[in-house]
Amino acid sequence: MNLELHDQLVAYNDALHERTCRAARNRPAAMEFFDRAFHASHAERVEEILEYRAKGGKSIGTFCIYVPDEIALAAGVLPIPLCGGSHWPVDYADKMFPRDICPLIRSTFGMVFSNTCPYRRLKDGVVGETTCDAKKKAWDLLGFEVMEVPQKKNEMDRALWHSEVRRFREYVEKLSGVTVTVSKLKETIALVNKRRRVLQQINAFRRLPDPPISGLDALLVSQIALNQDVQVFIAACEELISELESRVKQGISSYEWRGPRILLAGTPSPMGNVKVHYALESSGLQVVADESCTGMRYYRDLVDESPDDLDGMMAAIADRYFSIDCACFSPNTERVQNILKTVREYDIDGVAQSILAFCHTYNIEAKVIDKALASANVPSLKIVTDFSFEDLEQLKVRIESFGELIQSKKAQPA
Repeated sequence: MNLELHDQLVAYNDALHERTCRAARNRPAAMEFFDRAFHASHAERVEEILEYRAKGGKSIGTFCIYVPDEIALAAGVLPIPLCGGSHWPVDYADKMFPRDICPLIRSTFGMVFSNTCPYRRLKDGVVGETTCDAKKKAWDLLGFEVMEVPQKKNEMDRALWHSEVRRFREYVEKLSGVTVTVSKLKETIALVNKRRRVLQQINAFRRLPDPPISGLDALLVSQIALNQDVQVFIAACEELISELESRVKQGISSYEWRGPRILLAGTPSPMGNVKVHYALESSGLQVVADESCTGMRYYRDLVDESPDDLDGMMAAIADRYFSIDCACFSPNTERVQNILKTVREYDIDGVAQSILAFCHTYNIEAKVIDKALASANVPSLKIVTDFSFEDLEQLKVRIESFGELIQSKKAQPA
């Protein structure tokens, strides 16, 4: 690894974290764990994975919430999320990839090509998926294992996905030499469900009129979820939940104002990317819900824990992941319904659709979402951007106008 460049990457990420997340006032004290975990993703967490592997454990790199953690863990394989969210390495990806692809791919492989990814040597395999064309072609170039995610949700697509999930089990069993058993899979299903439940509990606090946790901090918790050891993460979340309960009783909010309540919908914000959340909340709006793969798309649905046989559990896992409403599906009416439901449940004043540059599926689907929101009389704003902060002030001008529009609408007689 290029240590000099790696130090530059870590310094860039830490400085941005100080400027955004840690600069906010009145944060829960329990967020200190997640601040440390952000930095530790390039330090202590790497050492933990090294120790795991030194004891004979195996690990795989993943890029998407379609790869079933339950099965990997049951086979003794540690999944490591590799999606990059930092702007610092994106130029290094241009040595192999075109510039006009999404910043998530450029950031991820920029770290690989600049030799600054601490996980590059810490995996026995990499599992990609077919959720976008740029990813698919990148996996081909790099020779990764690929799970085929169907593009429709008919019965034949469901059957294909079930076969892909079974094939993934065979892959991790071969990699580790460990057979997935009924008892082990039941244990890991319960464990990963528990991780989703604590995220559900934390995000439920954001429904309150005065949320005890900000959108920026809720995002940080979700970003840490996939990188941290599951048990350690759950314990940290339980401590945070206890503090949030106490803050609610004392009437303590993370916000110093009651600005418009915003649902942030669209593409994910991998660790290192907080740009749109920061732009919204530093402009006087409150991000009280996230409809993305780093939001409720990850934790909303649980795996059915009732099956007691291996086939039943495998089917339950496949069905749960098949229910994810990624924009790669067409049509994607479930996503529209889920967004409208969230608008009602979280008392949303406006929806900001955050879309990574060159993500065509979410960008085009934004038209459908916008139309549905207009029918429900909910203002919406589409933000297409990358991980760079160069356009931050331009975004804030648009966001402030959006906030004024919402306030004006709320002031009108019902």
